[in-house]
Amino acid sequence: MTHRITVHEVLIAVFQVRTFTAAQGPELAVLLWQRAREPEEGSWSLPGGVLATDEDLSTSARRQLAEKVDVRTVAHLEQLSIFSDPDRVPGDRRIASNFLGLVPISSDPTLPVDTAWHPVARLPATSFDHGTVVRHARTRLVAKLSYTNIAFALAPVEFAMSTLREIYAAALGYQVDATNLQRVLARRKVLEATGRTSPSGKAGGRPPALYRFADASLRVTDEFAALRPPGQA
Repeated sequence: MTHRITVHEVLIAVFQVRTFTAAQGPELAVLLWQRAREPEEGSWSLPGGVLATDEDLSTSARRQLAEKVDVRTVAHLEQLSIFSDPDRVPGDRRIASNFLGLVPISSDPTLPVDTAWHPVARLPATSFDHGTVVRHARTRLVAKLSYTNIAFALAPVEFAMSTLREIYAAALGYQVDATNLQRVLARRKVLEATGRTSPSGKAGGRPPALYRFADASLRVTDEFAALRPPGQA
């Protein structure tokens, strides 16, 4: 029987809603860095690395983000799951603890030259099982958007409902009605009116009211809720 060293690593799927093209509009994006050497040179990887002997998982995740992709602040970070297939990477066996990180739409962190945001819907060739990790993290984010206030970590501090609708639509992957969204979030006491308005757009009209999230930390708002695409019961 072949015995291999088992290494524990962390992988962080950092999401942000970004606009890559005006035609496409806002999309959910994930932060990846490009491998410069084998194995799988040229493929795109999630930020992460080996858990140090003197740190816990969350500390390691934040350190890896700072060291690998120079991201030192995320609005939300939580552990999601474990990936433990014995053959998920070549060489020493690696057990990966997967984290979800969220960056507000208003943030634009300076990235290293080998790091870039990529639309989740159009991932490039990814390293090992990192594409699977990204898709799993996105699925968990979609679920949490239904029953928690997690969108606070994707939104700016203050926003018009049209902006929040775009954020939800990008993260969920389908269109969302702003009026219905506002009604649902207001019923759950997720939003607060600021009393301020945003400047009118080029077309003029009534200045949109500005809102903010009531909490800047994760909480369950309706444990049995599920947001669904239009037309689904």
